Order: sequence, then C-alpha cells, then structure tokens
Amino acid sequence: MGNRRRLLLISNSTRYGGGYLDHCQEQIKTFLGAQVRKILFVPYALHDQAAYATLAREKLESLGYGLDSIHESSDPREAVKKAEAIFIGGGNTFRLLKALYDNDLIRPIRKRVLEDGIPYIGSSAGTNVATISINTTNDMPIVYPPSLTALQLVPFNINPHYLDPDVNSTHMGETREKRIMQYHEEPDTPPVLGLREGSLLLVEENKATLQGETGARLFVRGSAPTEHEHGTDFSFLLTEGFKIV
Repeated sequence: MGNRRRLLLISNSTRYGGGYLDHCQEQIKTFLGAQVRKILFVPYALHDQAAYATLAREKLESLGYGLDSIHESSDPREAVKKAEAIFIGGGNTFRLLKALYDNDLIRPIRKRVLEDGIPYIGSSAGTNVATISINTTNDMPIVYPPSLTALQLVPFNINPHYLDPDVNSTHMGETREKRIMQYHEEPDTPPVLGLREGSLLLVEENKATLQGETGARLFVRGSAPTEHEHGTDFSFLLTEGFKIV
C-alpha cells in the first residue's frame, strides 16, 4: 500500500441540531488548507445526485472551496485524474460502491489518493468505501455491486453512525455491537472501528488520529471491544490490521 494517503473519514455529515457538515467544518478547513482550491464531489450514494451536489457545493463554497460534481462529468475517470481533492458523500453504501465499479473508478481513486497524495474526505458511506470492504455498513443492499471490496485506502473497516446499546430499550433485534461481533465470527476479518456520530478519523500517511467529541469503539477479532476518546492514536491499525492481498 502507498503511504502518501491523507484521509478525513467522517462518521456523519449532519449532526443533530446543526446543518450539513457544520460539526466538522473546522476539521475540513484545516485538512484541506489553502493549497486546495476545488474539490471533486462524488454524490453517487443518493438517487438525486443534482440536489446532493447543490447542497455540498453551497457548503464547501461557504468554506472557501470550489466544487465540481463527478456526475456532471462526461468522463468520470478523467475528472478523478485531474482532481485536487476528492469528497465522497453519504447515502446508501451499496448504491455508492456499485456506481464506483460501474464507472471504473476504484483503481483511479486509489492511485490518486495512495500514490499522488491528494486529500480524500469521506462521510458515512464515503467513509465506508474508503476501507477494506463494506461488510460493516448499516445500509440495506438495495442494489448489488460486483464485489463488497471497497477502495482499501486503510487496512481495516469502519462502522459509521455507531450506536451504543440502549439498556432501557425493549427492542429485541441485535445491537450494533452484536452485529460487528457476528462479523468477527468469520475468519480473517479485519478490525472494525465504530465511529459515533460526531467523530472523525484523520489519517496522514502512516498516522491515524481520532478527532471529534464522541469517541469510538474498537472491535478486534478474538478480543473484547475497547473504548477510545478524542486524540487516540490509531496508527497501529495501519500496520497491524488485516493484510490486504
């Protein structure tokens, strides 16, 4: 795997009581800096891509960045090749990954991020597809991508919007924790980082740091889950996680 990656992996784009990307806008500005002038937005996770692009454009322009949406490009691969930065938004992860495969964008995005070092921002589904696979998404398989293997920008999986068990709930279905632990009943499954809403993971080459206010829960096959707060160094996940073949 290349080591030029710069990733900002956000659990959720909207937090209760705020607007689109309000809770993470300062991290986005710090992450992109002044060197990025325009962002390539990927709205494939939602059906109404035009409306999604408008929402993202208004927000990013308010932060001082231009935005092009890949759905408006006649050549999506060329758009990726020319991008200064990539932002993949949330929605349905299966729909998103299928569109990335259908448009033959898996390898081009990997090259631009891992080899060329352009910034990558993912939110929710966009965070899911940055990992090894989408096996730990919360979404329904409304469409079928040719594979669950994702961009593999990091050697572990993430569960965005992670929810802690509610001790007062009468719901009899599996908790998020139980579902992730069921995933780890399968052999050769990578660590899963449960990112609560309001949390982000900043990855800079071979360093990964937890940001945000709500913390995260780490699941490693064969071990008890562990709790982690803002500022946790997760760099070990980049070197000791599941080996990408």
